Amino acid sequence: MEKKLYRSRTDKKVFGVLGGLAKYFNVDATILRIIYVLLSLFVLGCPVIIYLVVALIIPEEPENTNYQNGNFTDIN
Repeated sequence: MEKKLYRSRTDKKVFGVLGGLAKYFNVDATILRIIYVLLSLFVLGCPVIIYLVVALIIPEEPENTNYQNGNFTDIN
């Protein structure tokens, strides 16, 4: 299977970027969220702009697939 990066439909708080990255890299989304919040506090604004740009670039995961650990299979 080909590994692809998508924004998560199920594990999301805002746009699903961090949930999708967590699935792609096979890590807990909470860890990525904590790192993101810490970066946002200390870098002042830059992570927010990067998050919004990435949310526009990365496609949302398809509805008809089972997407786990960066790999997806067709449900049908």
